[in-house]
Amino acid sequence: MSRLFFLFLFISSYGYGQSMAKFADSIRLVYGIPELNYAVISSDSVLEIQALGWKKVNSDMKAELTDKFRIGSNTKTVTSYLASIVVKEGKLTWETTFFDLYPELKNKENEAYHYFTLKDYISLRANLTKWTYSNEKPLDKNINGTEQEKRYEFVKWILKQKLNFENKTFYFANPSYVIAGLMLEKATGKPYETLVHELGLEMNINFDFGQPNLKDSMQTWGHDGLLIPEKPGNNQKLNWLSSAGNINVSLPDYAKFIQIQLKGLNNGTAKISKEEFNYMHYGMEEFSLGWYSFLEESNQKIFSYHKGNPGTFLTKVYVCKELDLGILIFTNIQSDRAEEGMDILFDELNRRFSE
Repeated sequence: MSRLFFLFLFISSYGYGQSMAKFADSIRLVYGIPELNYAVISSDSVLEIQALGWKKVNSDMKAELTDKFRIGSNTKTVTSYLASIVVKEGKLTWETTFFDLYPELKNKENEAYHYFTLKDYISLRANLTKWTYSNEKPLDKNINGTEQEKRYEFVKWILKQKLNFENKTFYFANPSYVIAGLMLEKATGKPYETLVHELGLEMNINFDFGQPNLKDSMQTWGHDGLLIPEKPGNNQKLNWLSSAGNINVSLPDYAKFIQIQLKGLNNGTAKISKEEFNYMHYGMEEFSLGWYSFLEESNQKIFSYHKGNPGTFLTKVYVCKELDLGILIFTNIQSDRAEEGMDILFDELNRRFSE
């Protein structure tokens, strides 16, 4: 009998009066995940949280809740929140265009881009070309300067590319969030990284950028689908994508950020109203301001959701306003099998904590 069959036997005999840790660790083992951290939270409580496995394969570095994970596109949830604050402060509007702030880049060659607004970029309604860290062009040697200047040069290159003319509701294009990040920088006079660090100080969250093991080799190591650890290094192309997908953070810290989302969805906060939070999560079809939304068939509840997959990590976060429930799953591997295991774990966590 297969290991998967034994896993389903485990599910069928699982007792709801106990922690989900044993079940989650079975998922980790069956699906080849070195480290799996998960949390179930409400707006004011941590209902369950665990760190399981190993920071690096074939090492003695046991998983800890202080471990930091590169959260990939879950960075977009932070950027959309920052954009909402900057708009609320009156430094931008959702209708501000990129060229309102960077008129020197406006020309006939990029005329198709002239009318895209901050809202279009944050909601992925600007039909930009797809681009991620694995794309060959542009070359590193063609993008020079400080990190902020490199993002500016990268956007200059993007503005010369053809738009995507597929018939879609939205266009998942990382450059949209790079452009949005530049708009936040111009409006506030601060680099994106500074804005994120300042937000972290307000929330008591230690946000950082890049590979967690670059600054500390005892931190979490990412792994590819063959379980090969990613050596510490500075991926310049991911740095260009800072506002789209390069934050690293621990599970407990990101859980604090999600608790803010839950509080805001139900009651608003001092900075953003309940109505604005709800528009952020659910205001537009399929993808709103940094958040997907979907109907969970098992309990007929609406969830907002995002996933990060920056090459050697996978992170997923689910938020249900009606249940006052957040489910977060972090792994230090990117593979189809790992994602399958994460989905099974979500189903079980949702089933248990939705009742």
